[in-house]
Amino acid sequence: MSTPVHDDPLAKERSHLAASRSALRAMREDVESLDITDVTANWVNAAVLENQIEERIKALADLSETPLFFGRLDYLHAPGAEQAEGAEGERFYVGRRHVHDADGDPMVIDWRAPVSQPFYQASKKNPLDVALRRRFGYTGGDLTAYEDEHLSDPTEAATTSKLLQQEIERPRVGPMRDIVATIQPEQDEIVRAGLSGSVCVQGGPGTGKTAVGLHRVAYLLYAHRERLARTGTLVIGPNKSFLHYIEQVLPALGELTVRQATVDDLVAHVEVRGADEATAAVIKGDARMARVLRRALYSHVTLPTEGVVVVRGSRRWRVAAYELEEIVRELLARDIRYGAAREALPQRIAHAVLVQMERAGEAPDDRVQNAVARNAAVKAVVKTVWPQVDPAKLVLRLLTDADFLAEHAEGILTGEEQKAVLWVKPARSVMSAKWSPADAVLIDEAADLIERTHSLGHVVLDEAQDLSPMQYRAVGRRCTTGSATVLGDLAQGTTPWATRSWTEALAHLGKEGAVVEELTAGFRVPTDVIAYASRLLPHIAPGLTPVASIRENPGFFEVREAAEGTADVLAACRELLEREGSVGLIAADARVPELAAALGAAGVGFVGPGEETTRTTRLTLVPASLAKGLEYDYVVLDEPRAVVDGEPDERTGLRRLYVCLTRAVSGLIVTHATELPPQLR
Repeated sequence: MSTPVHDDPLAKERSHLAASRSALRAMREDVESLDITDVTANWVNAAVLENQIEERIKALADLSETPLFFGRLDYLHAPGAEQAEGAEGERFYVGRRHVHDADGDPMVIDWRAPVSQPFYQASKKNPLDVALRRRFGYTGGDLTAYEDEHLSDPTEAATTSKLLQQEIERPRVGPMRDIVATIQPEQDEIVRAGLSGSVCVQGGPGTGKTAVGLHRVAYLLYAHRERLARTGTLVIGPNKSFLHYIEQVLPALGELTVRQATVDDLVAHVEVRGADEATAAVIKGDARMARVLRRALYSHVTLPTEGVVVVRGSRRWRVAAYELEEIVRELLARDIRYGAAREALPQRIAHAVLVQMERAGEAPDDRVQNAVARNAAVKAVVKTVWPQVDPAKLVLRLLTDADFLAEHAEGILTGEEQKAVLWVKPARSVMSAKWSPADAVLIDEAADLIERTHSLGHVVLDEAQDLSPMQYRAVGRRCTTGSATVLGDLAQGTTPWATRSWTEALAHLGKEGAVVEELTAGFRVPTDVIAYASRLLPHIAPGLTPVASIRENPGFFEVREAAEGTADVLAACRELLEREGSVGLIAADARVPELAAALGAAGVGFVGPGEETTRTTRLTLVPASLAKGLEYDYVVLDEPRAVVDGEPDERTGLRRLYVCLTRAVSGLIVTHATELPPQLR
């Protein structure tokens, strides 16, 4: 005999899930049925409104494989009425987005709402007026289990949530998922930090720093939607593969307007076709280059030696050379953008003429001043004294003209440093130049010295430890009037110019007042794996707190000597493919072609980083240089020694190896035919 629905808690929860899905569908249908014919004044308004409606429909999509709610809170009292005698408690279902019924009553509360915060923060020690916290378990989109914590019951001991642990350790295939069901208290505090302040998160592998950054964006869009709709938000990642990996997290939370880019995308003023030697790249990325550029730019300003005569009708008005010099010196002293000062100069000259007109008894207005500013004689003075400068041409001259560079780098760069950044073969033009990524950043700096870069409301900068000081400046000018969330791990810095301290990095970013938070609890990397990788920390980041894995499952870990070379590597891949989840084969960049050929010959299907895995093709072949930020359930790491040797110096190589060792969520097999680096032994 079956249990009646009203006596079966799981059946009741399934019924609420079904009703919530129906309510969400009705919300979407209401938006789809909107008729805007009578509310739009013109086609522009109609197009804008239609776009807003389309975005709203997308945000209300019901993803069949994604649970609509993942938790429930039963309060002891009505929120805000804790002290009211006899106040009845309320029940809230916590989910990815708000859902209400036909009467407007909430059926699911957005995880970002204040009333949902106790789901993440409440504990036995501090129940926050929560009587019961219920977590739900799902298979696909089907509710299959629940688990209760009676937080206000002193007789019930605190326990570790099995459903929470299972969700953290659940195998994954495809792109990164949201973590709204598993956010931990220390993560939640960072997620809900205010918009006005900037936050820097130092987090080791598997601590969830990327997910925290993305969920912080989602929270800020919820809490400050109107403001950020005007000013914009941006997520910056290290490469296209990484951005592809994370691109579905925000849409799954109903946020569709956040732009994603790399630093190279932001500074793409010229086509990058070249590359620098490490020494040159480090110097070009040094913050001192900003001073060199500023000197070079303002060297174009010359003090006038002659006055200017403006003819209007039968009258001639003369502004003496000393007056022009005072105007130019005043503009220089104001320290405004080069372009803004250049635009102000003709108006200042025109104002000096208008003063003379008024003294002569005339009554000129703004139209007269604008006409004087456009006078040919005034234009000629401006062209001579404060000429236009193209930022790319300025950088090109610095990198190709030794005398010009020496003049403006004197006392800033040494002779050897100047020699290192000069091009061996000077380019004839901006178009023919083989610009490097570091050159593009210099051009962006020059462009900002001329015209102010547009500032956004909030910027998330992930894998920040790999940026140069000049790259930090490029990001910082995109949020001069907004805030930033900086995410990174000093131990994973794999560029010659990698960040040495967050204090220094935040200063270059222009966010010296940012709060630095450290995440040390590892949710994704198994205990044995992170312990093995942490052997490298004293050599790559002494003093940094090692990640402590809190997973109950220790994971699968093994180091194998590959006597048969690639055959043993393929055997390890086949072994892991028999398990559930994604598999990554990570190798030094130079070894990838050989391994790709071996996989193809053996009939083992694989994809590259950023390409979608499928149920039948779950293996990704990953060059070590692209592994950062990516995760796989199981990893085969090929030849650690080759990973280290593939970098310009040992410290960078060991950091690259640390990154590769910590990409596994459930298991790692290290294969090596050559001797392991001594730091691992």
